[in-house]
Amino acid sequence: MRKSPRLTRDGRRGPRDIARRTNASAATCSVPYNGHVLWFIACGVRYLSDSPRRGDNVKMARIFLSENWLPKSVLCLRDYDRHKFLLDLIAGVTVGLVALPLAMAFAIASGLTPQAGIYCAIVTGFLISALGGSKTQIGGPTGAFVVVVAGIVAVHGIDGLFMCTVMAGVLLVIMGVTGLGTGVKFIPRPVVIGFTNGIAVLIASTQVKDFFGLHLDKVPGVFWLRVEALAGNFHTLSWEAAALAVFTLLVLIICRGLSSRIPGPIVALLLSTCAVYFFKLPVETIGTRFGGIPSGLPHWQIPHFRTDLIHGLLGPAFTVAMLGAIESLMSAVVSDRMSNDRHNPNVELIGQGVANIFSPMFGGLPATGAIARTATNIRAGAQTPVAGMIHALTLLCILLFAAPLVSYVPMAALAGILMMVAYNMGEWREIPQLLKLTKTDISIWLVTFALTVFADLTVAVEAGMILAALLFISRVAATTTVSQVTDDYVEDGRVHILQDKDIPYYATIFRIHGPFLFGATDKIQAVTESLHTLPPVVILRLRNMTALDATGLFAIEEVAKQLHASKRTLILCGAREQPAQLIHQAEFAEVIGEENICDNVQDALCRAEEVYEGLEQRFVVAKVSS
Repeated sequence: MRKSPRLTRDGRRGPRDIARRTNASAATCSVPYNGHVLWFIACGVRYLSDSPRRGDNVKMARIFLSENWLPKSVLCLRDYDRHKFLLDLIAGVTVGLVALPLAMAFAIASGLTPQAGIYCAIVTGFLISALGGSKTQIGGPTGAFVVVVAGIVAVHGIDGLFMCTVMAGVLLVIMGVTGLGTGVKFIPRPVVIGFTNGIAVLIASTQVKDFFGLHLDKVPGVFWLRVEALAGNFHTLSWEAAALAVFTLLVLIICRGLSSRIPGPIVALLLSTCAVYFFKLPVETIGTRFGGIPSGLPHWQIPHFRTDLIHGLLGPAFTVAMLGAIESLMSAVVSDRMSNDRHNPNVELIGQGVANIFSPMFGGLPATGAIARTATNIRAGAQTPVAGMIHALTLLCILLFAAPLVSYVPMAALAGILMMVAYNMGEWREIPQLLKLTKTDISIWLVTFALTVFADLTVAVEAGMILAALLFISRVAATTTVSQVTDDYVEDGRVHILQDKDIPYYATIFRIHGPFLFGATDKIQAVTESLHTLPPVVILRLRNMTALDATGLFAIEEVAKQLHASKRTLILCGAREQPAQLIHQAEFAEVIGEENICDNVQDALCRAEEVYEGLEQRFVVAKVSS
């Protein structure tokens, strides 16, 4: 006779019965019992999976509980220790001090108060680090949003900006959840350079007034009207403000020249603020323009949601989401290269989206990954996302205990810092390389740049996406050929086949199959993902690569630099007509050497032998001399 379970007074099962059932479950559950609460979760998921009615829910739970969907902060805590915390503490405080002037400058340039930038840096900086998919990325307000935010505020007001930020955050979360985080790679390099060049010019033009201390009541939002107004009022410049701005630029340049570890913006800000305070310089400060910034915690306030603005904000929200995705994933790639890690693009976009949803609730701006602050974070020794959270807490401490001191910060110094930001984000060094490419790539860059500066950033983003699609179709269509197989064709192909050739131990061969265009360039990571296991010579066989564009060539160049940094040699071989023409036109031989671009794999193997013999000779000479 089966015994009934022992119940407590309130009718629930007693502890003995629960233990009995737990032991029985342990016998049937395939997960080893370890007494941990996660064991019960694992067995529960295993039990639910046996139920056909709950199968779909279990599949969804398994997907989002897997490591592919966990934030980096959770994954990094598994082996977190005191040493890593100390390194994160130093890096977080350093980058928090660097972020202070940038956050205020971006907010002011966007037409908002300086505290809006600080609130944004605190809230989004913490959430992006806590929920994102990058180990060392720093989030916050960036220069990419200055122009579009200023335009939204001018047309739709503050309520429109807050609504737009929330809408963009929702779009970013959708992009991450649906796996579209990798979709940003379908934007070609000329379009991205056109965006960044245009945004840099616009940011610099908005800072001319404060840089020279011009007396101008309102700076027009349209570029050519802005230039006309600045030129018409240039006679009102303040020599003190101009000298202070130039001094700020010089300090930034000197700090960078001395060491990349020196936080140039905070040094320049401190020196210029001290100069204004002690010498009583007659320049405009945050205190004289905004009355200072309020001390205390940011106030929680749900933005007013106006349904009449939704239709007009769809375009700007899409622009903010796309710029945020592009900027954050570019910053994450930079972080990966500097920290030898690999970010999760979908989790990163989810973290960015959540941060942008919460930012307006504290009066903040749109935010994304900041490349300069991320690099500063890594150089300062950051190990995990905890450094990013400490950076946000550092800004919060400044807001609580040092807010009155911020009133003395001169506007000219912030303008000088933003001028340097505009120069750095412009990617001007890419332009000479871009001009060596095809007329199509140059035309796309010029169109994107012109639309960004003279039209509207929303129009530029939409036009850039359309151009990217048309370019992709055109390049793929051009790869299709129909030709007759002749004896000469068969004979010419013998030097390209690998079946009758021996690959020596000191070399390895990778091949690219199909068109290597902007949508597929991330696949070349297969070459460098196990870099330390590669032999001294790496041959990249391009015989089956039917097409190549600027983004693909840039990806190959990055691989060549990584191999060179690890004392390895890259050899290209077998490129067909269109890729070979682009490689020659872009002067790629300057990157890897003319002798390392071979016509076929047979010549590449011969070149690999020469490289290895040279390495052996250098090793013998070094051994004898020692």
